[in-house]
This record gives sequence, C-alpha cells and structure tokens, in this order.
Amino acid sequence: MAVGITGFTERVGEGAGEPVLDAENGEELMHVQRGVSIVLGNRPPESPGTLYISTKKVVWLSDVDRAKGYAVDFLFLSLHAVSRDPEAYPSPCIYTQIETGDDEDESGDSDSECNGAAQDLSKITEMRLIPSDAGQLDRLFEIFCECAELNPEPIEGEEEAHNWIFSADRIGDEVAEGEDPDWIMSQNPTSTIGQSNGDHDLARTVLELQINDQRFEDAEEMGHDVNSGHR
Repeated sequence: MAVGITGFTERVGEGAGEPVLDAENGEELMHVQRGVSIVLGNRPPESPGTLYISTKKVVWLSDVDRAKGYAVDFLFLSLHAVSRDPEAYPSPCIYTQIETGDDEDESGDSDSECNGAAQDLSKITEMRLIPSDAGQLDRLFEIFCECAELNPEPIEGEEEAHNWIFSADRIGDEVAEGEDPDWIMSQNPTSTIGQSNGDHDLARTVLELQINDQRFEDAEEMGHDVNSGHR
C-alpha cells in the first residue's frame, strides 16, 4: 500500500470513466460527487473533476484528462474537516491532512509544488476538495467520517483506536461545563466540524493525566496515614 497521496489512472467505462476498485478485498463505492476541484498543497486548483469515495480511499479523477487522477487511502488521512473560513482558504472546501511516512519536515506548501507534475506527490501533506455546490460540504464530511470509521488506524496493544471528533455544539457544552477548551483545534464557528483519524487523542490524554494525578495524591495520603499510625 502506497503511503500518502498517489497518482491514479486505473479507470473503466466510457468517457471519463470510473475508478477501478479492489472488489476482491471488499472495497465498495460509497459516494460520487461531480464538479469537484482538487488542490494539492500550495498548487493552484485543478480543473473540476469527479470525486469518488469508497470504503477504502478517496479518488479524484479529471473529467478532461483520463491520464490525470489522484488517490489517498483513508488510513493516511490524519485529519479531515469542513473549512468555510475565507481567511484559511478563499473557497469552502473539505480540508484534509495527509500522512506521508516521511520523518523529515516535507511541507506540501513549498514553492516547488507549483512547478507541476514533477513534484513528488509523496511529499504532499495537505489536500482540499472544493465542490461546485458548497451545500454538499456537510454531506461529504459525513461520508468521510463514516469511511474513516471503517478504516481505524491499527495500534498494537490498544483496545480502541485513538479517534476524536468535535463540533460547534460540543465546544459550547464543554465550555459551559467549565472544561478547558484549549486543546480544541478551532473555536471558529465558520469552521464548524472536523475529525482526526490519528493517534493524538488529546482529550483522552488529559483525562488520563488527571486520573493519574489523583491516584498519586491518594497514594501519598495513604502513605502519610500509614506512617502516622506507626509513630
């Protein structure tokens, strides 16, 4: 399995065609969205094409060039979110972060990306999907979430995957309950929803630290009581 985003040209059918799926291993098509532009890193948007979301990966195919297409497995989408903030990007879009498997700091925003197809796709760490109908963003996000849940990150020795999801309503509830919202990615209502598929479960970590701190305090109190009894 290729890490990160890769070129994808395997099509079947007439015209622009459709992507070839790995049906033998249970891959199924979940959603098709036409009229979607794709932005890789800091490159300019590609001409609108068709977005295919399967149970395993996200595929974008150009409608005008059968030799142009991109794909990324859900396992390598570390984060996806709806972006409606014009300061973050001029057009409403699905914003994603891609794991490249490269330990070096290879940013997808380097100037060399603008040089065209010669740039190594494996270094692309950001992808934006811009539907011509911005009203489809929430639906696309829901499908991304469903498919991400079908592809949990394999973590040895853990009983459950470290996934977190938040929404504007949840942010409001947590603030109302007096919880510290500093760990939340964004409180900007224009960027209302997002999900991380990675292993950085900040909320869980904070909770575990609080529990451990309490246990440590309890242990100190018990030790103090025992020592007092021996005197």
